Amino acid sequence: MKSKVILWPVLALALTLTAQAQQGKFAVINIQGAIISTKDGQKAAAELNAKTAPKKKELEQKQNEVNALQDQLNKGSNTLSDSAKNDLYKNIESKKKSLQREVEDAQADLEADQQKLLQQLGQKILAVIEKYSRDNGITMVVDVSSPQTPILYASPSVDITKEIIELYDKSTAGGSAPAPTSTPAPKPPATTTAPKPAPTKPPAGQ
Repeated sequence: MKSKVILWPVLALALTLTAQAQQGKFAVINIQGAIISTKDGQKAAAELNAKTAPKKKELEQKQNEVNALQDQLNKGSNTLSDSAKNDLYKNIESKKKSLQREVEDAQADLEADQQKLLQQLGQKILAVIEKYSRDNGITMVVDVSSPQTPILYASPSVDITKEIIELYDKSTAGGSAPAPTSTPAPKPPATTTAPKPAPTKPPAGQ
């Protein structure tokens, strides 16, 4: 009986989507994939990577320093005095905390830059989607890149992602991109997590 109760919302959703598709042309798009696949998106991603590369290298160097100290502590567990081991352990913990704060700040800066870029490109690509939909008589376009989108299945024949990418690149290359609308920009994709410090263990007897 429980399985029937679970299936009812799914069946109701399928019927709703079918009814909507019958009333007009229905299309889906992976808007996150479309944004990063456009020439503007690829250029923006390359610029962002270049901007964050120095900070990433700096964090990696500091992580290596922490690892080296941890290795020194491990190797000297039987030869270092308790005082030396405690001092080394405190130094490691201090560097770890400082590194963790820098990692979190760098991650926040990266997410802010990504959000800014997505808002700029998202507004432009949404204008292209609207124009394409009007020109092709499409009454509804659903973004399937969002995990909250209630789409169980969509035929490749209704996926307009490739067409939107091509139209966007063509319109921007010719300097005739549609004017951005007030439609909210899509949510950003998952970001790459910055490196986190490796855990350390206190010396024996602590």
